Amino acid sequence: QVQLVESGGGLVQPGGSLRLSCADSGPIKSIKPMGWFQQAPGKQRELVAAISSGGSTNYADSVKGRFTISRDNTNNTVYLQMNSLKPEDTGVYYCYTAVHGYDYWGQGTPVTVSS
Repeated sequence: QVQLVESGGGLVQPGGSLRLSCADSGPIKSIKPMGWFQQAPGKQRELVAAISSGGSTNYADSVKGRFTISRDNTNNTVYLQMNSLKPEDTGVYYCYTAVHGYDYWGQGTPVTVSS
């Protein structure tokens, strides 16, 4: 069983920053590849950033240079540092992982970038 719990979303002005957290609180304590997805209003969920179990990262072109994904394996937590936020970054952000062929999602945390 994998339980992902996101936090850190909120309302921020354009150009501002937020840090999202995803805590893996389930009983399976292993280092898993993780990803952050954005679901903008009226759109499908899209991958924003991902980090492998070894720490390799990749990003959507739209966030390169602005967002940073990282992990703290001691606390089973993955972070998404979001800088220079734009209105188009608005949406619900979901944490994701896959274990033994099963997909697991958090409940989502909303991010609104608006003046």
